[in-house]
Amino acid sequence: MDSWWTSPLEDDNGNLIMVTGRKDIEKFRSNPRYNIRINITLPYEATSNGMPTDKEAEVLDDVLERMQAELKSDPVAVLTGIYTGAGKREMVFYTTSTFIFNKKLNTALATLPLLPLEITAENDPNWEEYDEMRDLSEIN
Repeated sequence: MDSWWTSPLEDDNGNLIMVTGRKDIEKFRSNPRYNIRINITLPYEATSNGMPTDKEAEVLDDVLERMQAELKSDPVAVLTGIYTGAGKREMVFYTTSTFIFNKKLNTALATLPLLPLEITAENDPNWEEYDEMRDLSEIN
């Protein structure tokens, strides 16, 4: 079973951000093929504290569960972090291929209505974003 931690943080504007990170990443991190970081951001309707409404939380959880299920059978990518707060959820993946990841994403979300996803990808062979997330959360 995957091992995760959660830590509350504040962004530069003082908004609460809940950070959830994966602990059991060494087999992926030690494989030099997992060198591309993909961030998927999904904006949502927020409550006064920046967290999702119950209805929005259901959509966010559904997207997350679908992605995890799709990648479980073919681990072309690993979900390493989830940032939720200030009206958006950002999921951070490390992958071996943007092309295959895109196919997996489309398959996982195919039956959902069109979502306003923002997707970025960049090379991150040293997993700098992951290290920064752990450092910010003071996880050892």
